[in-house]
Amino acid sequence: MAEREAGEDSVGRAGHSARPATDRRRARDQHTVGREPAEGDARPLAGARLRRAAARRAHPWCRCGRPRRDLRTGAPSRRCRHRCAHGLQRDPRGARARRPRAGRVGGAGRAHVAGAGHRRAPGARPRYGRNNRVSEQATAAAGSTESREKGRIRSLLSGAAGHNLGLVVALILLCVVGAVTGGERFVDVGNLLTILRLAAVFGVLAVGMTFVITSGGIDLSVGSVMGLATVWATTWSTQNMAESFHWIIIVITALVVGTAAGLINGVIIAYGRVVPFIATLAMLAGARGLAELISDRQTQRVTSTEFVDFFRMDLLGVPMLVWIFAVVAVAGWFLLNRTTFGRRTVAIGGNAEAARLAGIKVRRHTLYIYALAGLAAGIAAVMMLGRTGAGTSTHGMLYELEAIAMVVVGGTLLAGGRGTIFGTVLGVLIFTLLLNIFTLNNMSSSAQLVAKGAIIVVAVLLQQRLSRRARSS
Repeated sequence: MAEREAGEDSVGRAGHSARPATDRRRARDQHTVGREPAEGDARPLAGARLRRAAARRAHPWCRCGRPRRDLRTGAPSRRCRHRCAHGLQRDPRGARARRPRAGRVGGAGRAHVAGAGHRRAPGARPRYGRNNRVSEQATAAAGSTESREKGRIRSLLSGAAGHNLGLVVALILLCVVGAVTGGERFVDVGNLLTILRLAAVFGVLAVGMTFVITSGGIDLSVGSVMGLATVWATTWSTQNMAESFHWIIIVITALVVGTAAGLINGVIIAYGRVVPFIATLAMLAGARGLAELISDRQTQRVTSTEFVDFFRMDLLGVPMLVWIFAVVAVAGWFLLNRTTFGRRTVAIGGNAEAARLAGIKVRRHTLYIYALAGLAAGIAAVMMLGRTGAGTSTHGMLYELEAIAMVVVGGTLLAGGRGTIFGTVLGVLIFTLLLNIFTLNNMSSSAQLVAKGAIIVVAVLLQQRLSRRARSS
């Protein structure tokens, strides 16, 4: 009995003594619900407690600020120790630790002791003054700025501006050649006005051709469409209506015929999926044949004298045809460089599939481009009627080749994706001057065609070289 009581007593004491340890172990593990983070200890130690609030001060509770001081970010791991200079790891081949020489004597108002400068290794670079400091970064920045300026000038000269500058120089040289070879006949006012009138008709066709070539297409029918418009606008019925109402009927008829022919080209190319070369070649033959059928290969005179007088008049000493060409050129420049129509045209010429994926309706826009070229052919037909006073099926013969050559010489890429109206105007003036110089020197038409072909080949080769240089830079 005594032994049992003693055993129970010992078990009770043992259980009583083991229970608090178990409770502490359970209490310790109660808050570990989830997984412990890998980057910290399981239970970091609490920071040092702050002193209590001073008397008559509000308790801070859970605010960040404390009445005595704020919490520290963390206590340092150990106190900093002062190390001996001999134990420091220095750079390779660096100067070893030395005691400083006699320096400035302590005390106020003491003069600087001579020879108290820093010791430098032999052959060290001299130090510069505050106003003469040389910075490697500043030198590198200056070099990069200079190279950037050179690159900008090089890109400017190899781009459209440099090409236009070359065209201006070529135009001046042609004027000099014409003055030398033609003499007084070239510099005569009547001859210069003839050059401008012919350039105006070519220029309007070239502006429309610029949009077509920039979009990556070609139009071989503008000359034939121009001849068809002159014939249709001078038929008996059209001129009878013009005499009854106003001569503006002749203008409207020519514009409608040109635009309709351009729309037909656009529909065949955009929706019929026909190559532009084939479609416009078919229009070239069809328009020329239709013009011969309508006119019966006869020249049809314009009976309205008011119409002819208006287009032959001079405004401020400049022929009316030149003013019309200037208006068309400015409108074409604005349309190509300042509107979404021009940007879409350039995008289609650069990559039609990418333009389609970008949301541009390529087919509809292509239709508009060829309609614009047809409208330009109609305007050129009106100008030709005002200049010659007659409509015939031979008007505009091979004018499409002239327009293409002017556009290519002006800097518009035959592959599409880049076009310039200003360069086209310069190309028109250059080719018109060449034609005038050939005529004044009694050069045959065959030799003129050979010279034009050679100029076109040289212009295309120069374009390809400039394009490769621009891509490489």
